[in-house]
Amino acid sequence: MKREVYFDNAKLLFIFLVVFGHLIQPLKDNIEVVGALYQWIYLFHMPIFILVSGFFAKGAGDRGYIIKLAKRILLPYFMFQVFYSVYFLTIGKSSWDQAVYDPQWGLWFLLSLFSWHMLLIGFKKIQPVIGIPLAFLIGIGAGYLPFIGPDFSLSRTFVFFPFFLIGYWLHSAQLYKWQTIPKKVTAAGLLFAVFAITYVTPRIPVQWLFGSQSYNGMDVAMTGGLYRALLYGVALLMVFAVLMLIPRKSLGFSNLGQNTMYVYLLHGVIIQYAREANLLAVDQNLDVLGLAVIAASIVWLLASKWVVTFAQPIVEGKNDLMQTWLQERRGRQKAYQMKEKSS
Repeated sequence: MKREVYFDNAKLLFIFLVVFGHLIQPLKDNIEVVGALYQWIYLFHMPIFILVSGFFAKGAGDRGYIIKLAKRILLPYFMFQVFYSVYFLTIGKSSWDQAVYDPQWGLWFLLSLFSWHMLLIGFKKIQPVIGIPLAFLIGIGAGYLPFIGPDFSLSRTFVFFPFFLIGYWLHSAQLYKWQTIPKKVTAAGLLFAVFAITYVTPRIPVQWLFGSQSYNGMDVAMTGGLYRALLYGVALLMVFAVLMLIPRKSLGFSNLGQNTMYVYLLHGVIIQYAREANLLAVDQNLDVLGLAVIAASIVWLLASKWVVTFAQPIVEGKNDLMQTWLQERRGRQKAYQMKEKSS
């Protein structure tokens, strides 16, 4: 698939929101604006990140695809599951678990990503006008089954799959056609309105935003489906509003959007250490600006060439970037030695 800078910009924005959301999470109950901002971000940031992942799943179900997918997704999951379990214990985190079925940090995304690709094998044979509503109904209905919860990221898999499926059927030409000035103004107004409403109304319990619990576990065994349907509606509006505002031109940092998986898998190392060391002890509304700068710096660092080169073996299971770096280094050393001899 030809690379489009629009999606690099999109993924970079979304991974920033993921990191920023995790960074401000411990502060959401202490600082009013942070609480509203956290809820506003979590209403749409995972749905839109998942939608873009679905856009790049065009080859799902091809011969050999599942084996390659397992190597690319499940292998890093097991490696990072062990790594984070040990790491959390090392930094003194009191609650940690090595169970394979209980994803550490944000690793649930890898389990669900593999499952979404498997679900897609069947759903891509169904016309989108039927398949997408069916996926939403399954996401709503899953909440009524108490055995579908956080284990193996099963609940999140069903809850967020509709967005993955929408991404699969979405074409970039459709998005670009929608990016008119009037629609952009409307999109910005919608996002601002949702934030304003979020700021002045009571907070939604975070379990609703995570999509990891059954309705019974959230004490809404009867009306849970209605609440989830309403959240789906808000999320869809916000997702497409944000997509309207993503720039299509290449920016100086757009290339970092190619390495968002590295940021996703590695940012927990920095943020969890900061939490345990109590480095995020801020208490003013304006402090959120400093946290945004920190989040952007984390994204820039973890998506940088050096981090990607040395982390590629554990994230992607290959080392071609390392080999290229070693060859270039040997070439520079050889050129330097020849220069020394000639002088």
